[in-house]
Amino acid sequence: MLRSRAAGARKATGIWIFALLGFGTAAAQSPKFAPAGVNIKDAYLTEWLNLTPDLKPRDLVPGQDYGMDSATGKFVWPKASPEVHDGRKFPGELKEWDKHSYAKNVDVVGFYPGVGSPFHAWANVADFNGHRYLYIHDRDYLRILDTTDPRHARTVYSKGAVWGPKGPSEPFDPNTVQDYLGGATIAWSPVLHKLVLVASYEIGRYGLMTDKTVQPDKVAAQRHYNSLKGFKVFAMDGPLPNQWKLLATRTTDYQHPDAPIGQQQGSGSLDSPAYSGGKFMFLSSAPNDSYALTEYPNYLYSPGYQAWDMSNPADPKFLAQISVPGQIIGNEADETAYLMNPRAGNRTSWMGSRMPLFLPKPVEQGGKLGFGALGGLGLYVFDVSDPTRPRTLGHVNTPPHFAGTEFDNADVSQYERTGYVFANGYPMNRDCYEPYKDIFIIDARDPTQPKVVGRFPQPTPPADAGFTDFCQRGGNFGPKRSNQIGQPQDWRQGIVPYAFYNAGVQIFDVTDPAHPKITGYYVPRLADTSELPNYTLGKGVLAIFTEYDRNIIWAFTENGAYALSSSLLGPPQLGKPTHPWPARE
Repeated sequence: MLRSRAAGARKATGIWIFALLGFGTAAAQSPKFAPAGVNIKDAYLTEWLNLTPDLKPRDLVPGQDYGMDSATGKFVWPKASPEVHDGRKFPGELKEWDKHSYAKNVDVVGFYPGVGSPFHAWANVADFNGHRYLYIHDRDYLRILDTTDPRHARTVYSKGAVWGPKGPSEPFDPNTVQDYLGGATIAWSPVLHKLVLVASYEIGRYGLMTDKTVQPDKVAAQRHYNSLKGFKVFAMDGPLPNQWKLLATRTTDYQHPDAPIGQQQGSGSLDSPAYSGGKFMFLSSAPNDSYALTEYPNYLYSPGYQAWDMSNPADPKFLAQISVPGQIIGNEADETAYLMNPRAGNRTSWMGSRMPLFLPKPVEQGGKLGFGALGGLGLYVFDVSDPTRPRTLGHVNTPPHFAGTEFDNADVSQYERTGYVFANGYPMNRDCYEPYKDIFIIDARDPTQPKVVGRFPQPTPPADAGFTDFCQRGGNFGPKRSNQIGQPQDWRQGIVPYAFYNAGVQIFDVTDPAHPKITGYYVPRLADTSELPNYTLGKGVLAIFTEYDRNIIWAFTENGAYALSSSLLGPPQLGKPTHPWPARE
């Protein structure tokens, strides 16, 4: 189900009728099966609760429902679990954080403590005047490092908290943030003849609420969020923020483009925009509050995708909204599709996108396909050759494996060569208290009939590690994401590195995409309470960014950033890049 601008106008009319009938207002009837003692006022949340059964998975017993098999030395994974915010240790798990590092075909070039946060890191690089700058950022911090020599990087700009054993160096309240800069993409604009930075602004995903079914005040606050829901475009006249000029501000609530902050609907733009400096940009976004068919307990939206015309970066124009069956409350076909999904009612699964479309080739360069990872809704293939009229081509899904996210990331780095795509979710619970998140091998040579044909091998500890399964190491174990938007030279054929949480960086040989092999890794030591508070520990490598032009992998952990080199990529270039990035003209 795809909605263009015209279709969006029809939808806006439907929303208005929806409101006249009493939905979408504080006067909506309470859910028939609301949690006892909770006065739910939000209309869309009411409809979701009335539509779906409560099938939340039960809490599991460590050592009984999941844990180590003493006969095989392997971990037996849960079949299904609820989302939890604390640990669920099991018999056989290490009692202390592992302080050893493990490496194969990977060397450490440098380590820079305290340059990120324990929770998340987006990364970008940009070259100015012969220097390479690494941008590390999330909602509450921005760090800029001069990494021209990655062995001796230095911080040239720092804003926001630096973390230590007592927590952050300055307070941050996600409920009062008024300028939430999320994922960003840096590209060269041939129109402006300078670099531009497009930054996503979205509703915060952490610290705002834990369970939407019992926190009506928190739900109302997200509906009337006190920061932009959309994106901003900056011209970069230098590497530092005081050298940037704001060119444009847009809300992803395209039906109400002039709505002020606090009255904008939807989710805003999630993660880093898919933009390479040309005419078209693709975002992950729920444009209004009716995109509400999702089980995730602390999130209200099921984001789809948007296409924008960036011919003039100072005047972005909305082109089309892309949605798929099972996203929109108040639409019978969507509600039916949602109820047909075995995840409906589990009060756990993320439904919808978390990242924009994955494009094997930019549309301006002749690209025709976009791959959409839509959580529990599966992986979709779209024809985006005309971004004003995108079309659904194919779809594939797998049996549920929650908690944690499903179909979060799609790696299309090898698609032009092979016709294969790799897709995965990632773990959200600690101590392997959820099903394992496979990286699925998807044959999309016929984009109308994509099919899962295999899985990546699961990393195992080296023989001298002192434990036989990474689950025993504690924290999170499983894939996060591979290649990021805006990496120098984008990607490398035959090689895909992944952030793998407590299993560090895992490098896969995908020369034969149907039979990937682990050929290298770097598993750093885990931080402990001498460095960070206990509630932040156990993530390991939570993000990576690869400079393929210099053969440097940046690995971001809860306590710092590693610059890594690997013989699998080639000798590292430890100095000024041969050509500036992003590529000019």
